[in-house]
Amino acid sequence: MFDVSFSELMLIGVIALIVIGPERLPKVARTVGHLLGRAQRYVNEVKSDIQKEMDLKEIGDIKHQMEDAARSVQSSMTSSVDELKSAVTEPAQTLKDTLDQARQTLDPLPAASDGPAADPASAPEAFASGATAQGSAAPRQAAPDTPAADTPTIKSPAPEPAPAARPAPVSTDSSH
Repeated sequence: MFDVSFSELMLIGVIALIVIGPERLPKVARTVGHLLGRAQRYVNEVKSDIQKEMDLKEIGDIKHQMEDAARSVQSSMTSSVDELKSAVTEPAQTLKDTLDQARQTLDPLPAASDGPAADPASAPEAFASGATAQGSAAPRQAAPDTPAADTPTIKSPAPEPAPAARPAPVSTDSSH
């Protein structure tokens, strides 16, 4: 702390002995020792407090850096998950729409809200009378029970509705 040599300490001791006197010198030396000890402890406490504050500041800076990195990773992961969801949802929705359109095209039965033709038992008559899934009218043919005025009556069975198309099984064999 102070750069004091032994000869300087002896000089201070001789002057103190002369000024203070031999009777009070031990008591004054003890008091000075206690005061210097307290001062040294106080200086050490201040140093340790300053060091703790510096460490806390460094830890706070590291904490902020880690929080920023965590936010960055979280936003990156969120955007990746969103991109993945859209990459999966978009083709699935397209496939669903395509399947719905194919189902509507291949379904010979009109919707249930179209009236009595929605009954499956009357489907052959609806098909024979020219009804289609798209709602467009095909050329009408006379029903088998009602002959046309200028054509001979020929009874033929009503055509069967086309079976619904089933998707082909997907092969998981990757040896192609």
